[in-house]
Amino acid sequence: MAQSPIDGGVILLTGASSGIGLEFARQVAGRARKLIVVARRVEKLEELKKDLVALHPKLEVQVEKCDLSDLVATRALAAKVLAEAEVDVLINNAGIGDMGVFERANVERLVSMIDLNVTSLVLLTHAFVGPMVARGRGGILNVSSGAGMSYMPGFAVYTGTKHFVTGFTETLSVDLAGTGVHVTQLCPGPVPTEFEKTAGNFTGQSAPKLIEVTAAHCARVALRALDANRAMVIPGFIINLLLLMSKYTPRWLVRALARPVGKALRKKQLAAT
Repeated sequence: MAQSPIDGGVILLTGASSGIGLEFARQVAGRARKLIVVARRVEKLEELKKDLVALHPKLEVQVEKCDLSDLVATRALAAKVLAEAEVDVLINNAGIGDMGVFERANVERLVSMIDLNVTSLVLLTHAFVGPMVARGRGGILNVSSGAGMSYMPGFAVYTGTKHFVTGFTETLSVDLAGTGVHVTQLCPGPVPTEFEKTAGNFTGQSAPKLIEVTAAHCARVALRALDANRAMVIPGFIINLLLLMSKYTPRWLVRALARPVGKALRKKQLAAT
């Protein structure tokens, strides 16, 4: 197997302050030469930098505060990093969700979600993939979701953004075949992170523990997949089985099974307002 672009490389990681992004940072730290971590919460990034450098004294860690839902800021970040370093691996991990009845949602938050989950991902990928192709080496790792291959009642716009990420990344993996650039996407099911809180889970319920996978496991299998240039990885046996069943079940039947869940979510949210 050819050397992974992670080893001895410069890694640009978005959404690095918590969850899967934090685990990506921890797991590439012993392999990379330089790690550029991006998030809004700069104090979390500084803590991460301190911890990583203590464990890996030779690692250079660069902290970049950026709200990637701000597309002007995203373009400025890309230009700054391009001027300073040759990025070997881009990990597009930043993203948010929003749970609830669609017509009751704050439309500005929904548009901001699209800008973060989709547009900034495309902007960053486009900015860095060209130099990777020119060098004949690199890696793109996009974090999608199991929702990108099915759908989640109560998450209409989030599901739409992840369908885009899944389709975009899978097509990109084909388009870049033979260039030396690895393209991988991570499609996890429920992961115990801050996602539920930031998405506004009003149900008081969490996903069944049986189908949860840890952030550490997600990062580990995703990095292995990027090393091997696998186009997609879905962590967890149960979620793999559920998505496989969804894939081969007629869509009308999937909708019929999901409809009661959507109705229950609507009833619960409307009763609370």
